[in-house]
Amino acid sequence: MDIQIKRGLLDVCVLAAIKNKDSYGYQIIKDMKPYMQISESTLYPILRRLEEGGFLTVYSVEHNGRLRKYYRITKNGLRRLNEFTDEWKEIMQVYQFITRED
Repeated sequence: MDIQIKRGLLDVCVLAAIKNKDSYGYQIIKDMKPYMQISESTLYPILRRLEEGGFLTVYSVEHNGRLRKYYRITKNGLRRLNEFTDEWKEIMQVYQFITRED
C-alpha cells in the first residue's frame, strides 16, 4: 500500500478510536487491535502530529502514582472524520470502476 495512503488511514483510525471517549496510548492500541496492528513506535508520532494539527488535545491524569496522557478529539478531528467518510465514497466509486467486469 502506498505510504501516504497508509499514513492518512492510520491518522483517521486513531481519531476514530477516540471519537466516542477519551483514551490513552496503550488503550488506543488495544482498541485498534481487532482491526489493525499498530505499534507504540507508530502510534505516538501519529498522536503528536494530530495534536499539532489541532485534531486532538492532550491532558494528563494521575494513575497509580504516574501521569497518564489522555487524548480527546476536537471539532477539527470530528470534521476530519466526516471528510474521510465523504472521500471514502469517492474512493469506492473509483474501486468499482477499476474492478468492474467488462
